[in-house]
Amino acid sequence: MHPDTATLSVTATPSASPLTRSSALFGLFVLVGLATSTWVTRTPALRDALQASTEQMGMVLFGFSLGSMLGILTANTLTQRLHARRATGLGMVVNLCGLALLALGTGYASVPLAFGGFVLFGLGMGWSDIAVNVECAALENAVARPLLTTLHGCFSLGALLGALLGSLMAWQNVPVLWHLLGVAGVAAVLSAPLLRQIHNTSARAAQAAANEAEAAAGSGSMFQAFKQRGVLLIGLFALGLALAEGAAHDWLPLLMVDGYGFAPAQGTLIYMLFTLGMAVGRFSGQALLRRVERHTLMRASACAAACGLALVIVAQHPLLGALAVVLWGLGAALGFPLALSVAAEGGGASAQRVSAVATLGYVAILVGPPLLGFLGEQHGLRLAMLPVLTMVAIAWAVAYTLRPRGLQLREV
Repeated sequence: MHPDTATLSVTATPSASPLTRSSALFGLFVLVGLATSTWVTRTPALRDALQASTEQMGMVLFGFSLGSMLGILTANTLTQRLHARRATGLGMVVNLCGLALLALGTGYASVPLAFGGFVLFGLGMGWSDIAVNVECAALENAVARPLLTTLHGCFSLGALLGALLGSLMAWQNVPVLWHLLGVAGVAAVLSAPLLRQIHNTSARAAQAAANEAEAAAGSGSMFQAFKQRGVLLIGLFALGLALAEGAAHDWLPLLMVDGYGFAPAQGTLIYMLFTLGMAVGRFSGQALLRRVERHTLMRASACAAACGLALVIVAQHPLLGALAVVLWGLGAALGFPLALSVAAEGGGASAQRVSAVATLGYVAILVGPPLLGFLGEQHGLRLAMLPVLTMVAIAWAVAYTLRPRGLQLREV
């Protein structure tokens, strides 16, 4: 990336307050959460429309993983070249086109169309999510205020709103085709003014880091960050907690239907409890960080997620399983955003560290859950959560090896 290009891109936009810039990022993540929850809440209806088994649904969801992997592996380069605003905008366009194509695939009972929709949805999500995370991490570092927990709280808020809407659509037997197309259209209209408020703070931070390390070959690559042991450990922690989140987003409604015997609409409502736990946990993040040391909070999050998952796997009563979902959501809420905040601490190539940790997290969110479908076909979705529980337990152990690096965040 040429220095002059970065400077021009950053300074060409009018100045705006950190509140305006952060609010735009928050709003975009609400829309991303809404779009994701839209199809998650309708997975039972989507499966029935495609006449797919649990294993076949895993194959269809693999399209989401395939697109997402392509997205997250190219997002860092895309963000460096286009900067956060354009990379996010391109990601949102591709993401919502994928949602529309998924709607058509469901309406026409076409597995290839649904698979293609998932590929596009995942590709766009990978681009936009990484770009927004890098931008928010740079803004958080610049203003020394905790923003990432709230950013991911906004994703959970969007997922909660999508779950409420999905529950209503399921109760009213609204066709998945019109439900998904409607959300795609509304999200497209609302995202345009928000994109204009992204001011490429991460481009300025990346250019400053490049100037500091100009002599270091390959310093701009996110893969270089993995040479640092601390970054690898933070990434492993993020991987475990992100897998716990991704498994719920992809499989929780079906897990409640197939594993506990709930009706599809009830399964959607229980998924809404998970998103509620996620939203409460993440919006409490700023207050908790003023009272609890960040690494202690990371350990507590992993512990709560592990306990919630264990209860969901072994609970005999449906009500206990449903209540355990809330604990699962509360525990998974803060793990990923806290890991990104730790990766962003300090000077140097913080954008590359954030990209590296975010990539591992999104690999877990996007690749792990579809593979659980193969286990679910053979052993049931409840037992398919055992690998997720194992990774969360590993993340819990890893959290005890992490040490604070001394960055104190001011209150918002």
